[in-house]
Amino acid sequence: MRQSDKMANWSIPKLLYSMSIPAVFSMFVQAMYNIVDTIYVSQISEDALFSIGLVFPVQMLLISIALGTSVGSGSLIARRLGAKNYEEANKVATTGLVLTTINYIVIALAGFMLTKQFVMLFTSRDVIVTMASDYLSIVMIFSVGMFMAIYFERVLQSQGNMIVPMLSQLIGAVINIILDPLFIFGFGFIPALGIKGAAIATITAQFASVVFMQVVFWKIKKDVHIELKGFQLQWKRIKDIYSIGIPVAFISALSSVAITIVNGLLISISELGVNALSIYFKLQSFVFMPCFGFNQGTLPILSYSYGAKDYHRYIKTFRLYVTTTISITLLGALMFWLHTDFFINLFHPSQELLVITRDTLRIISLCYFFYALSIAMGTIFQSLGIGVYSMYMAILRQVILLLPLAYLLSHFFGLTGVWMAYPITEAVICMVFVPICIKNVKMKFNRA
Repeated sequence: MRQSDKMANWSIPKLLYSMSIPAVFSMFVQAMYNIVDTIYVSQISEDALFSIGLVFPVQMLLISIALGTSVGSGSLIARRLGAKNYEEANKVATTGLVLTTINYIVIALAGFMLTKQFVMLFTSRDVIVTMASDYLSIVMIFSVGMFMAIYFERVLQSQGNMIVPMLSQLIGAVINIILDPLFIFGFGFIPALGIKGAAIATITAQFASVVFMQVVFWKIKKDVHIELKGFQLQWKRIKDIYSIGIPVAFISALSSVAITIVNGLLISISELGVNALSIYFKLQSFVFMPCFGFNQGTLPILSYSYGAKDYHRYIKTFRLYVTTTISITLLGALMFWLHTDFFINLFHPSQELLVITRDTLRIISLCYFFYALSIAMGTIFQSLGIGVYSMYMAILRQVILLLPLAYLLSHFFGLTGVWMAYPITEAVICMVFVPICIKNVKMKFNRA
């Protein structure tokens, strides 16, 4: 039996959890790494934490570019497998690899030329410019590991293989956690490299992760094969990949741009606002990384079910997925409200930063129920090949609602007003797009 055949034959709970739990575990480990990494950086100085907060949107942008190609390829591969078109699935996988390589080359060149200029848009303080640009240039120039790891992870997940991506992420996260204190603070013959050490630990872990992924990918039994010999890029495949992937990349990229603009707004009020938002996003990943793990496990099943025109299997999968995701987010919000100071104190804040971040965490976490629904709707749109609706959702969220609301409310409530913009935005998003999502599912399956 082919690896992908289990998506047609297994029971929905067994299939969804077997597909998702490995990804959830790897995402949870990744979230723990994000938190531990920032904890170490916060021990250098508040300037170091501020520097990481400034460049965080650019790191998100790199991931969004990688996800655009990877999610588009993975979703298209899953649909081709659902339609039993294995030869075309191979060609899609090869096309995605070539596009991923091109993306990395462009980012590496930008890392050589543009990092210092980006940082100087926000500050002229020499210590911040040096730390932030050093960190960012290393991460960008050596991002090949990140690009390739994300791509092969999605290719394997598209065929129902969730174990190898989980192990790959686990290896990378563990190596990163081990190397962070060694490279940041020094040990024995290893010099203390400060924030540069954090960047070097990150790219080393990414390389280790992708090496493991590559070795396993070429050796395991799989439904999809990459065949470079005699391969030619075809515009139709590129178009099909990016019709799914561009909305995904655009959504994530728009989010990184929005955070960059919000950072600028926060700096005009208080630099500690940037530190507070940076801490918040690290803690948020503790909740939403597992949700994205369920997203990774669910999307191939939904795409396969849509390719096979199995409406009942599609709906049963989605209902279980959205119930699980909402449960995780509500539990996370409850934890943040009950144990706010415990989580914030992990980052060694000053008393002033603690007070600011306390409001940040409690206010923004009010949007978690609505944001869980937004994630679920994005998964639906991707699986049906209408990712453009996810793009519309992102434009409404970031451009039309969040940024104007943050700017307006900050004039009345200061930093608190910026935090208030998040739950208001997510509530409006759900009111607008839930009916659109339901209508499109019925229409795609001729159930209108």
